[in-house]
Amino acid sequence: MRITPELLLKAYAAGVFPMAEDRHDTRLFWVDPDRRGILPLDAFHLSRRLRRTVRAEVYDITVDHCFADVVAACAASRPGRASTWINDQIIDLYNDLHARDHAHSVEVWSADKLVGGLYGVSLGTAFFGESMFSRARDASKVALVHLVGRLIRGGYTLLDTQFVTEHLMQFGTIEISRGDYRRRLDAALDQFADFSCGGAALSAGEVLQSITQTS
Repeated sequence: MRITPELLLKAYAAGVFPMAEDRHDTRLFWVDPDRRGILPLDAFHLSRRLRRTVRAEVYDITVDHCFADVVAACAASRPGRASTWINDQIIDLYNDLHARDHAHSVEVWSADKLVGGLYGVSLGTAFFGESMFSRARDASKVALVHLVGRLIRGGYTLLDTQFVTEHLMQFGTIEISRGDYRRRLDAALDQFADFSCGGAALSAGEVLQSITQTS
């Protein structure tokens, strides 16, 4: 099945997203879970240790600086995960969405090396988290903290994690019914959010302040 960027956005608006069985499988299938994972932005759980790491600015953070590199890193195999669900068609589609300002990335750097990050899709005030990667301690966690702070500042109301994992549960991710998810999604699509936060580069302090004021 060949999916266009336009069709992909319509699918997200309907609560459906694509996956591949394997990194090298050329086919895609649509996923519409009975139970959906979301991370409530007003109940984001940030541990004291991770808060200290973010505040200390151990890593440098950029946004939409190298989207394609983040997607490629998420698609790559790594220890404990020989293959992923991100195939070439998915890579091309999300790069197209990024060019249309509907997909964004958060990058984490150490000594000018990309060591972590995440990417996702933006529609209305909904952000659909797609994948993340980490090559250094807490790198993907720091990316998530910066994402949440940016979403709060930008006026987002829904952070869709698609599924619930043990990793995401530590941040407050919950599972809701398909019907509840669709109601929240419909409300989010009728509103406007600004991922760029007006073009502002948010400091670690501003990100943490946003999370503290909302939690």
